[in-house]
Amino acid sequence: MDVADAIRARRSVRGYLDRAVDPALLRQLALLSARAATGGNIQPWHVDIVHGESMARLKEIMAGKIERRETETPGYDIYPKEMDDRYRQRTFAIGEEMYGRLGIPRDDRKARAIWFARNFQFFGAPAAYFVTVDRRMGPPQWADLGMYLQNLMLLAVEEGLATCPQECWAVYPQTVEAFLEVPAERMLFCGVAIGYEDTDDPANLTRSARAPEEEWLRILA
Repeated sequence: MDVADAIRARRSVRGYLDRAVDPALLRQLALLSARAATGGNIQPWHVDIVHGESMARLKEIMAGKIERRETETPGYDIYPKEMDDRYRQRTFAIGEEMYGRLGIPRDDRKARAIWFARNFQFFGAPAAYFVTVDRRMGPPQWADLGMYLQNLMLLAVEEGLATCPQECWAVYPQTVEAFLEVPAERMLFCGVAIGYEDTDDPANLTRSARAPEEEWLRILA
């Protein structure tokens, strides 16, 4: 597989087979991803791999929190408080497509909440990466985290694996940081579910659209 093929194939997968991923492969992907571009060679990422008994324990913890409707102070705003309508429409459209494929109507808030809670079970994935960063780092270093994550997800595609980057974990930062025993000077950025795709899961039929190039691309000669 070449890079272009991996880019075309990568997408957020929200349904996984009950099949473990070799821990050695998980480690290999994490290490190779660290060749990501990073300003001043800071390499601001810190990565925890969770699988096996640790994964089962975290899923149990989160199931309890969801059942008790416990909430926490989010670590950051996942979306801007003020967002242009064109961006808001994109998030709305992809959500409606996914819930439509799942057969969950817009007015069935309970069913949507139950399905959304699957985020905190990693959509059934057997393993996950968590990325944390020093709280003193700024937007340029957060961009570096994105480049690390893109490497990770493309390498996963090459190995026949699927992923789902999950910023939703930012709404439970205290729980995750405590579980991972993250030092106080670091904060949680996101999680990434990883595993083998369940191609029979209707959620995985969702395909996100991309804006036309006229909207975002200029070529100056």
